[in-house]
Amino acid sequence: MEKEKELKNMYRFFLKDTIRKKIDFSKTDQNKGIECPPIEKPYAEDAVTVKLQKPENWENIRKHDLVSAIASRSSRRDYTNEPLTLEEVSFLLWATQGVRGTPVSGHALRTVPSAGCRHALETYLVVLNVDGLKEGIYRYLPLSHQLLIESDSRKLRQEIVKATFGQRFIGRSAVTFIWSTIPYRMEWRYGLAAHKVIALDAGHVCQNLYLACEAIGAGTCAIAAYDQDAVDALLRLDGEEELAVYLAPVGKIAPQY
Repeated sequence: MEKEKELKNMYRFFLKDTIRKKIDFSKTDQNKGIECPPIEKPYAEDAVTVKLQKPENWENIRKHDLVSAIASRSSRRDYTNEPLTLEEVSFLLWATQGVRGTPVSGHALRTVPSAGCRHALETYLVVLNVDGLKEGIYRYLPLSHQLLIESDSRKLRQEIVKATFGQRFIGRSAVTFIWSTIPYRMEWRYGLAAHKVIALDAGHVCQNLYLACEAIGAGTCAIAAYDQDAVDALLRLDGEEELAVYLAPVGKIAPQY
């Protein structure tokens, strides 16, 4: 019981901002004058990418009343077999991590808030049923609004279900969003105070996904129960300098919703 109490206190401490009083922010890498980490994970010049449709080129993304989107927002686990279109995926990615304007001094304003504008998240897609995309794993490149092809797998559907402890509805989705974090991107500015706000940032992003899904007749369900090692391995992450933190499958939903 005493050990359990100690653990509860430790994890509750993570929810507090008490740590801010214990940090000498003059000693963070930012204040030491160390160059900030890149705002987008680098990739090879010869990497294969897929261009996404930009907001000004959308033809089938209808305007949706925000009040209605908030009122109807719900976690959806039942998906039809209808595929998502590449235009719809472009919209969802823009809504969750799209860059607004030109990046300045290692910062890029996006469609979601982030502590210190650090945006320590990367977006991966497990694509199972999207018109115009082969089944596989992709990474979103927000600075150029493109997808980077990471890998493909003939057993991807089974792998993502297994990596989420057998939650079979994920395997019936059209695409699963997986957000990873590169902690140093936030630690560079906030040191040991970085980790709570990374978790908060993930919440901002996923809520935007929920609301954006309402505009295209789709649904999603946030998932925080997953096999950390298995998901990191699926995305080829080292689990230390970059690790998965949140998932959300997306699929078309039946009209009765």
